[in-house]
Amino acid sequence: MIKRLEFEGKTVEDAINNGIESLGVERENVDFEIVQREHKGILGIGSKPAIIAIMIESDEPEIKEEPVKVEKKAVKAKEVIPSSNDVSDKATAFLKEILSKMGIEASFETRVEKNEVFVNISADHKEYVIGRRGETLDALQYLTMLAVNRGSGEHNKITLDIGNYRAERVETLENLARRLAAKAKKTRRNVSLEPMNAYERKIIHSALQNDKSVSTYSIGDEPNRKIVISCKPRKEQ
Repeated sequence: MIKRLEFEGKTVEDAINNGIESLGVERENVDFEIVQREHKGILGIGSKPAIIAIMIESDEPEIKEEPVKVEKKAVKAKEVIPSSNDVSDKATAFLKEILSKMGIEASFETRVEKNEVFVNISADHKEYVIGRRGETLDALQYLTMLAVNRGSGEHNKITLDIGNYRAERVETLENLARRLAAKAKKTRRNVSLEPMNAYERKIIHSALQNDKSVSTYSIGDEPNRKIVISCKPRKEQ
């Protein structure tokens, strides 16, 4: 009979080597398939090993096991409500460690509303925390949310801000939307914006949703998805 054995490794090649070494066979004498390719994750969070399966001939007889019947018992779900202090403490501890590795000393103010934790960061050289168009701040926000929710069975949303960047960014995008809409109306041509994340695209859409002279839509795939502002035909205005 054919046996199917799975082996892990940091990469697909490592997994294959682990498999043939464990089985004591030559690579050209085995068939294998890739079950899962490696994924590095972000700063080690969300990483996955490579997994491959090797098929080998076995003289062992196949043993068919009878399925085990499990008696179902009614279990009353227990609602687990995490302490807001615990969530805030986890978030700030994680941020302090990450920023420290970036050479940035910071202090934090937190506010909790239901399952959302707002963290305001105070630090010198805030431009390093924000990054290009907020990319570093968004990455820190995503990683902090993963760290806080990992293994808890809960989903707490994390929102990071520094130096009122979020509000200023919204104002900047709304002004940009209105300026480019005016350009589209003047030239009667479509105007494309640079790629943005889903949150920023939503701001652009919302800023122009009541403008009867233009329409907005998104094109492309993440992370290069962008908005196009289109001038409506005069009869539709």
